[in-house]
Amino acid sequence: VFLQEGVNVTNDESAPSFTPDGNSVYMSDHNTICFSKKLNGKWTKPVTIAISGKWKDWDATLSPDGKRMIFVSNRPLDGMPQDKPQPKAHLWYADALPNNGWTQPRHIDGPVNLEGLNDFAPSISKKGSLCFCSRGRDGNKSMCAYYAKWLGDHFDKPKRLVLNGDNDTFDPYLSPDESYIIFASEKALFISYRKGEDWTAGEKLGEKVNVPGSQNGGPYVSPDGKILYYSSSLTDGILMIPVNIPHKK
Repeated sequence: VFLQEGVNVTNDESAPSFTPDGNSVYMSDHNTICFSKKLNGKWTKPVTIAISGKWKDWDATLSPDGKRMIFVSNRPLDGMPQDKPQPKAHLWYADALPNNGWTQPRHIDGPVNLEGLNDFAPSISKKGSLCFCSRGRDGNKSMCAYYAKWLGDHFDKPKRLVLNGDNDTFDPYLSPDESYIIFASEKALFISYRKGEDWTAGEKLGEKVNVPGSQNGGPYVSPDGKILYYSSSLTDGILMIPVNIPHKK
């Protein structure tokens, strides 16, 4: 279990997201984005970052270069009353400043965020393209994974990824080089590999991760590609396990 200094019990933490050097981590605890650093081999007690704490913020993830954070929030949009949350969860971003600071969050506009729809569990590649999950988009009643290609100054229309047939698909983690996606479906974690402009049908991970009787979610792979972090119904907090992910072609 991934724990930080001064934390004796596991918290309501989402998947972690590390800076490129692996020495700083961001995660969401009780709908607040927190930050921790590794000092002398130990992780400091998480503290709330300046741009979080007023509204519900969760599923925070860093771009592979650590310069941008994307997260889910119910904070109000521009033009809305600023004293109450918006009814839907949308994706927002902030850019890194010196000394672990962040710019004021900005809303990711359509075609990613759409009025009346929730978006969850973002992840971002080196190219700036985005994966997330959403229900009710384009007439799809199930929870589906989507891929939105970055076109240099805006996102293309999100494309549904059929990773496990018609089953609900949650928490798609897009690898930095877009060679694979790890996602949750049917209470288990699966991996899907890039094939041309699409991804293959998901393969269920082994029983060291998908322990019989467990329900897993929130996958994230460390910047060096060697550790898989995820949540499980078998324990509180974030689990971690060494992995060796092959790059299939």
